Amino acid sequence: MSTPTMRAIRLHDFGGPEVLRYEEAPVPEPGPGEVLVRVHAVGINPPDWYVREGMRELPPELKPPFDLPLIPGTDVSGVVEAVAADVNGFAVGDEVVGLLRFPIALQGGAYAEYVTAPASDLAPKPAAIDHVHAAGLPMSGLTAWQFLIELGHDHPSPFQEARHRPMALDRETTVLINGAAGGVGHLALQLAKWKGARVIAVASGAHETFLRGLGADEFIDYTKERPEEVARDVDLVLDNVGGPVSRRFLRTLKRGGSLYPVYFAEFDDEENAKLGVTVTATQVRSNGAQLAELGLLLDAGTVRVAVDSTFPLADARAAHERAARGHIQGKIVLTVA
Repeated sequence: MSTPTMRAIRLHDFGGPEVLRYEEAPVPEPGPGEVLVRVHAVGINPPDWYVREGMRELPPELKPPFDLPLIPGTDVSGVVEAVAADVNGFAVGDEVVGLLRFPIALQGGAYAEYVTAPASDLAPKPAAIDHVHAAGLPMSGLTAWQFLIELGHDHPSPFQEARHRPMALDRETTVLINGAAGGVGHLALQLAKWKGARVIAVASGAHETFLRGLGADEFIDYTKERPEEVARDVDLVLDNVGGPVSRRFLRTLKRGGSLYPVYFAEFDDEENAKLGVTVTATQVRSNGAQLAELGLLLDAGTVRVAVDSTFPLADARAAHERAARGHIQGKIVLTVA
């Protein structure tokens, strides 16, 4: 009997967007604890292009094993097609959303017509939104949730020894969000507002109307002024840009404040102690239960996912080229069915 096939994006080698090949691939079979999902939409995230490039920025000891050819992608919204015998809680026909196997396996397999998923990574798709918007939620939403609301796991970060513990947010808290218009940033802004915090959004001027519409109390156009020279007495900085320049935000914090760089950044523990501030980060992890909580906020209209642009699965290369141009407002999504 012939193996059923599907259309998928596969990598046979690493490189730029041109290595993304749209071709036939075998339909995967769900193992114990898994379901098979008929994919309707796929959210694009930075790890997708890190994988495509072969994780060249990571030191060898932190690189996960890769088997080529591989199907990239971790964020999926779709419909359950089959369930393993030991799976409870999901049935054929259920609409689901999930961040798949992250960060355990970076080849999540989502850039395809079908993908297998651990049932524990899935949540019901929010009924109030379509698959395109739902596919934009998992990694960005869980990153914002685990940095700001509840970590939800005890795995140490590979980048630091200190445990990340989200600061309690309320009406007395001022939060500065750098890179506020992007996937994580625009969702983090809304979660901070949900908790009652005052939010300062940092982005380029083109995004001001969008971010004020999401509830930003103050806006800093980084193309016109340096946020680290304007903002003061901030309780928490969520830096979605991170990297070597993240330290510049230390001067914006009051004593007792915290800086959370979403992307790996280097800091001086002695300097932080002298300033009386905490710098911690975490690595987002798949979590179906937390995703379900986020889904309730979307169904209630408290949080919304903004979509920058959509591309058919076959045009994944163009989607990656769009991502490389930057200045993204919300999420880039691949449509599958």
